[in-house]
Amino acid sequence: METSGEHQAQVQAQVLDAELVRAQYTPATTYLNTASSGLLPARAGDAMRAAIADMTEGRSPDSLFADVEEARAAFARIAGVPVSRVATGGSVAVYSGLIAASLPAGAEVLTAEGDFSSTVNPFHVRGDLKVRAVPLDALPDAVRPGTALVAVSAVQSADGRVADVPALRAATRTHGARLYVDVSQASGWYPVAAHAADADYLASVAFKWLTCPRGAVFFVGPRDPEVFDALTPVFGGWVSGENPWDSCYGPVTEPARSARRFDETQSLVAYTGARQSLALIEELGPEAIHAHDLALADRFRAGLARLGHEPVPSPGSPIVSVPELGSRQADLQRAGIEVSNRAGNLRASFHLYNTPADVDLLLDALSA
Repeated sequence: METSGEHQAQVQAQVLDAELVRAQYTPATTYLNTASSGLLPARAGDAMRAAIADMTEGRSPDSLFADVEEARAAFARIAGVPVSRVATGGSVAVYSGLIAASLPAGAEVLTAEGDFSSTVNPFHVRGDLKVRAVPLDALPDAVRPGTALVAVSAVQSADGRVADVPALRAATRTHGARLYVDVSQASGWYPVAAHAADADYLASVAFKWLTCPRGAVFFVGPRDPEVFDALTPVFGGWVSGENPWDSCYGPVTEPARSARRFDETQSLVAYTGARQSLALIEELGPEAIHAHDLALADRFRAGLARLGHEPVPSPGSPIVSVPELGSRQADLQRAGIEVSNRAGNLRASFHLYNTPADVDLLLDALSA
């Protein structure tokens, strides 16, 4: 039985270190648009400027390759997987394409209606796959005998709805299908380790909730050796070799024995920043970030109710999408409040550098 002291310790552990946040993030606007792109922490910007200075002065780039490996290891810890399962690249679409290339002609791929293009488009362009889209809530029940793969974003970009990944895992196991989860809108605030445990494949950009630079992307390869071996590293170059510096010329004769075989040639400066950003996410703690972000989103939802607005239902998500208010985005931007207009909906997204005052400022602007 949990004692009161243990409960108090858990509550304290979930409190975000506001002083550390203020030292690292200095937005010039009321920035409520992390679902589009996160803010860089100061330490990431400093590291990238130093790397660029080294490049302009002709210093060795060896430390930049070390940054890739440190970032890979940090993401592995955040995702709760061995580092040997993590590949690095520059685009989720490439990893969707990697999975699509592994499927036999005629295979059925099940997706959610309106999911993000990078997650689903590579399955469509194959031309010889049967791609079927259903509403997000209907996805688990739509898995059937003959479904080869379910591909879905853990959190929907357009409106913040959260997929029922455990139900999808149960359904795919029942019917012998595989599960591909894009956690681009989840990594950094959601306990991604739960998704990694349920998914056969997992991919994520890092420039949103992980507050990394654009250009850093992570892919978690399958735990099952048979499924792992079924992925052909069709996008692999020299960095995908077991010994990259021995794989610079001609075909790569010895692919890496780990998920590095699925590496793309990295944008090194992006990973220099990502190393610093991911270290900060670990330092702040995903659990504390999760609690902080959801509290702000719930505050916004409560305020919307008082104003007579009803957002798209997205419980447990820091993304709140409000129908018919998308036209307010331009006026809000002129007032120094950054949000998005998505299909006519006003989309606000709340993250670790936001405060209750930011939420109230947006609500005041919407009530004007």
